[in-house]
Amino acid sequence: MRDETSGAMRDAMAGGGAHPHPPGTPASTRDLKRVLGFGSLMGIAVGQIVGAGIMSLMGVAIAMTGRSAAFSFMVAAALVVVTSLPQVIVCGTIRLRGGGYTQGVLLGGRIYGGVTMILGFLMNLSLAMYALSFADYFAHFAPGAPPRLTAVAILTLFFLLNCVGIDWTARIQNIIVVAMCAGLGLLAAFGIGEVRWDGFFGEGFMLGGFLALFQAGTLLTSATAGATAVVNLGAEAKNPTRDIPLVIIVATSAVALLYGFIGFVAAGVLPLGEVAGKPLTGVAEAVLPKPLFVFFMVAGAMGALATTLNAQFSAVTKPMLQASIDGWLPKGLGRISRFKTPVAWLAILYAVGMVPILTGLDIGEVAGMVIAVSSVVGVAGNLLLVRLPKVVPDQWRKSRCRIPAWALWAVALLSSLTSLAQFFLIAPSLTPNLLALNLAAAAAVVGYCWWRVRSGKVEMEVSHEDG
Repeated sequence: MRDETSGAMRDAMAGGGAHPHPPGTPASTRDLKRVLGFGSLMGIAVGQIVGAGIMSLMGVAIAMTGRSAAFSFMVAAALVVVTSLPQVIVCGTIRLRGGGYTQGVLLGGRIYGGVTMILGFLMNLSLAMYALSFADYFAHFAPGAPPRLTAVAILTLFFLLNCVGIDWTARIQNIIVVAMCAGLGLLAAFGIGEVRWDGFFGEGFMLGGFLALFQAGTLLTSATAGATAVVNLGAEAKNPTRDIPLVIIVATSAVALLYGFIGFVAAGVLPLGEVAGKPLTGVAEAVLPKPLFVFFMVAGAMGALATTLNAQFSAVTKPMLQASIDGWLPKGLGRISRFKTPVAWLAILYAVGMVPILTGLDIGEVAGMVIAVSSVVGVAGNLLLVRLPKVVPDQWRKSRCRIPAWALWAVALLSSLTSLAQFFLIAPSLTPNLLALNLAAAAAVVGYCWWRVRSGKVEMEVSHEDG
């Protein structure tokens, strides 16, 4: 590894300052703007959590567990928080300038870090789906609007917004998140008084028992996860060791609580047969006056998709930037613009999102290709938490999240077992061909990382430092 402890580099680590580089030249994640406070990180986390999933999965949860669907969101939040605890502890100890990739390198070594970086990127090939879903909702208000053109327009908008700087991105994100939460809050506020509480906890409650409740909770983790996206923003956070752990827990819990209130409304206003397996829009139309229903659709549904798009552009590119600097990928991709943005990786992510929109390629199949492998890698990553005191002993002694050794082992094992349980729930849903693609993808990614290290092209920059 290159020595970061001499001269100007040591000064940067101590003071958190940035070293100027000519615009458009390979630099370091140290050169990114450190402008994100607690509020901005919270906006990004909430925006990443709240997506289209709540609109469709609420009905699915009601079909699985009846009127107890609200409690399945509490189960989902608990599962998400448990599996996120290793990242909470690591981010409460050190600044991870390369996000999850830096954590992988720090705890698991170079090859493991490279594997997590590539799989992490592949798992974010859903930009096109969010853009196309946005276009579907937009078509309700502009029936003549071409869906693909709308999807291209919204994807282009957030690509350009992210190109002009994380500070502007965060401001816009916060505005949309406030409107989005207002839309969802209106549904909860207007609907809670319409719930038929008489007999609510009788027949139709806890359908399928506790097993169905936990199965629904596992399914809903996809609607309550996402706050860990802020882990990838460590290079741009003002106070990452304080703010990032708090944001992960608070954002996940707050959104789950809001979802819980909406769950009571969704399952208690109309007969179960009219809402089970149905989108949330039917319930919203039943309880909200027409103007507020329109606001709910625009701010709630379309806003949720917009904030998720924006958050992915903001977070996904930072590990890739650090990986390019380290030599996993062409170093020319490790460029930052005069706005201190990883413009090359933003352009790559934009192109990845555009291809399915313009060609009709099923990006869901591509993203699903590595979902099982990523789950297994996540299990290993959680177990590696126990190495943290050994690899950063000085920072661990000062860590806000320092716990006894036995408790660290308990967190590592509990989070790993929870991730493993989720993997076994995912695996049966994969076809034999998709499972084979998972194995092939894993072999290809590991093979590439092994070859890249052996080639001598990987020259790691230490991308963690005091927070």
